[in-house]
Formats: sequence, structure tokens, C-alpha cells
Amino acid sequence: MRLAILGGAAVLAASASQVPFHVYPEAWDLNVAPSINATGHLVFDTVSSFLQHWPNTRYRNGHSLVPGTVPVGTLLYHGRGDSNPEHSYMFCRGSAAAGCWHLTLVAVRPLRVLYFDGSSAGKNEKRPHGFSGYKEQRSLDLCAWGKPLGIDGFLREIILCDFTAGVEMVSMANLASAGWGIPGPGGPRRPPPGEPLDYTAPAVAEVILSGSWHNRYPGDRRIKLDLTQLISFYDTMLVPSLIPERFTDERWEHRLLGISPEDIAAVKRRLATFYTTPLTASSGVDWDTLFKVIVDRYDTRLEVVQYLLSTPEAPLASAKKAMKQFRVMLTPYILNSAVPAEQGNSWAAPVFAFCATSHTSHIRRNAFISEKLTDSEHLLLHAVEETNREICRVVVSMWAEGVLAGLDDSLPPPHLPVHDEGPSEALVQKWKSAVEGLMSWLDWSVWIKCRPECGFEEICYLPTWPFGRLKRPEGGEGRAGPPGRGFPMPDDPEILHPQPQCVRRFD
Repeated sequence: MRLAILGGAAVLAASASQVPFHVYPEAWDLNVAPSINATGHLVFDTVSSFLQHWPNTRYRNGHSLVPGTVPVGTLLYHGRGDSNPEHSYMFCRGSAAAGCWHLTLVAVRPLRVLYFDGSSAGKNEKRPHGFSGYKEQRSLDLCAWGKPLGIDGFLREIILCDFTAGVEMVSMANLASAGWGIPGPGGPRRPPPGEPLDYTAPAVAEVILSGSWHNRYPGDRRIKLDLTQLISFYDTMLVPSLIPERFTDERWEHRLLGISPEDIAAVKRRLATFYTTPLTASSGVDWDTLFKVIVDRYDTRLEVVQYLLSTPEAPLASAKKAMKQFRVMLTPYILNSAVPAEQGNSWAAPVFAFCATSHTSHIRRNAFISEKLTDSEHLLLHAVEETNREICRVVVSMWAEGVLAGLDDSLPPPHLPVHDEGPSEALVQKWKSAVEGLMSWLDWSVWIKCRPECGFEEICYLPTWPFGRLKRPEGGEGRAGPPGRGFPMPDDPEILHPQPQCVRRFD
């Protein structure tokens, strides 16, 4: 946000001396990468992904619990094939003659909910009574646990524990059946053996489209989350038992299996505190916006650098273009006192420190703010600091190398500018590896998209249960065709490690 100063410029100029930093050699060594057990960047990404469909489809297991509220006036929908409604219109099933029943409720007071990040539909473990029976029993168990805490429901899709508390009926409509291929009341819940469920392409496409409305930030804003009372299972202080459990696993496989009884008890105690002890004060920091500022500042720019370093252009030209992007990212942090040295990068440590602390130093410096930080806010602060620090470390390192190579026209290099292609080609390959390593470590879902972009009659889709398998057009080439029939199993590789693809909205 641009700040206009109308008066007092002389006073501000006089007081705007260089900000002092910690001792550089230890605290701001550009050669020290994050610990292999670091989780701040994982906390950062999960928090940045709350209430968004796309990243939570990609990493469906989830790793966070966040208290929240459903505001007054929010409509809730619920449907099934008889007059005891259950989910919503996708489940509003019935014969053409009987139709189906669709219930609409409205919140008449703020509903207290507990949010689980991840995806609600894609279970990945077989249970003796099937997925539906397991879900129903787990819902009953959750509601029994949450009742003494005053929890009204649980959220991925909302599980409302009591339809008579905090909500009123808006309508109970007998709607025309959408023709999902499932018979109505009195009939079987599934077609005869061997006959696939008839999920017609247009119906499935519109279900996918409606889900995509909340694909990206800000996600579903009908729920208000309280980040000051966040619980993350990436919190190594709260849940240390999961550190060895996920050590060799890719992020797709991160789960809570192996968590110790002591850590479970600690999580439950903290959750109980959230709901039984009113929070009298917090820091007032807008964490949601702070996380978004970091993502906005770097997501497209890092993507551009990755592109520039991957083009078939001459290495020297690619290096110079990338160098301009490094300087754009670092312009607010390149101190006049940072003078290039003959060798090494320690001269750039002040730039690194300024870049890494610019968004959060005021939080630690201001006692009025820092003394009010909750345990959850300390975790959020650490996540921002660790994530921003690594971004700055990698970008400043590349910029400093470019300065010494004579690629920054704004600073006088200690050496002559590079004119041959040898050093530049090696530098481009080094930078390409560094940028790709940084983006892989950050693992932001904003970079997961359909390439090339989908046409107007298509939707960019990340496969999830139950619409995972997608038929290809005849001939097997080109983009995916309409969704296929039947249910893929949730452990299908296409769903476990989903990749975006364009699917048609129309036949």
C-alpha cells in the first residue's frame, strides 16, 4: 500500500537512518540453508491455503485445526433421495416421478465450528464398513466430543451436529430429479452389479465448476477462521512425535499416523482451552493479509525468473534478464552501504537481513504487539520469518553473484563485466537450479495450473474422488475428454498425486 506523506518530510529524513541489524556473519550467512526438519514453510503454505479448494484437493490429508464461525445469515444446503435431507443437490437423488428433497437452512446466530484443512471426499484408507459408514461414525464421535465445548459443527463440508440449534429452515423443496442414475425412495442405492453409475458429463462438469469458485484465495469467505487459535500438526513444539514419522515421506504422504498419545492429549487440551477460555486479547496482526502479501510479492516474479532461465536464449542474455528481475525483487532492500567486495557474498548480508526482516521486524520490536502474541501467533510469525528468510537468501545470493559477474548495470562491479558465454552459461544453470529448488521447497499451489490454459469450453481440473479417471478422446491423444463413469478408488495414483488437466464442460 502506497503511503503518502504530506508533511514533516525533513523530520522523517533526519530520522530515517539505516536500520541496525544483528551480527551478520552468524545470523545472516547467505550460505546457510534451512534445516532438513524445518516446517515453517509447510505451515506457511497450509495457512495460505485455508478454505481454498485447489490446494486442499492437491494435499487432501490436511494438517491443521482452526476454530471458526459461520456468520448469521449464511445459507446451508442439504439434499437426498427422500424427505430426510442430507448433503446438497448433488445428492438430491430420486426417480423422475418422485423427485428429490432439498433442504435450505440459515444460521440465526454465529455457529461455532472447527475447521479441518484438506479435502473431505478423498479418503485414502479402506475401512471395514466402507467410507460412508466410517464417515458417519466419525461424525457422531466428533459431535459427542465437541458438545461440552459448545461446538456446533465441523468443517470441510459442514457437519452440523444439531439441526435444531442455531439454524432455521428456509425451505424444504421437492425438486425435479437431476437424473443421476440412482433410483429414488424404496429403490436400491446403487445400480445392479456390473452397471456403472451414470454420472453424465454435463452434470459432473457443473459440479466441478461450482467447486472451482473457491479454488484460489480468498477461498470460501462464508466461514471466518480465527488464526490466533490455529493448531498445526507441523508445529514441532506441540507435536514432536510426527517429526520422524514424516522424515522420508513426500508431502503427499504426510499424515497423522504415528502421532503419540501424549501429543494427541496436548492437542486436545489446547483445543479445549480455545473453546472454554475466552481470548481476552491478541496482537491484532492481520495474519491472513500478511501471508498473502508475501505470496503476491514473489509468486509471479519467481515464476518469471524460472521461465527466463529455461528459455533457449543465449546464456548471457538470459542472465541479464534474470538479473533485472532479482533487482526488481530486492529494490526496497538494497542499502546504499552494501558495497560489492572482491569476492564472496558477505558484503550482501545487510541486504539479506533487511529483506528477510522487513515484514516482521516491527512485530518483534513492538512490545505492545509481541507481548500479546498467542502460541498460535508465535507459530505464524515463525512460519512467515522462515519462509521469507529463505526466499531472500536465495534471491540475494543470486543477485550478489550477478553483481560480481558485472551483470547489474546499477552497481559498479569489482571485476570487469562478463563478455564470454562460458561463465554466464554456468551461472544460468546454477541460478536455474537454485530457483527451481526454492520453488519446490515453497511448494505453493498458485504455480500448479493447466499449461497451456484451458479454452472457454473447458475447466482446469485437479482430479479428486469420485471423478478421478477421465476418458481421453478417441485416438488417445490431446486433452482429456468428459469424465468417465464409475468410482475410482481413493488410492488411485491419479488422485493420490493429482496433476491439473483441462476437461470439457460440454459434450
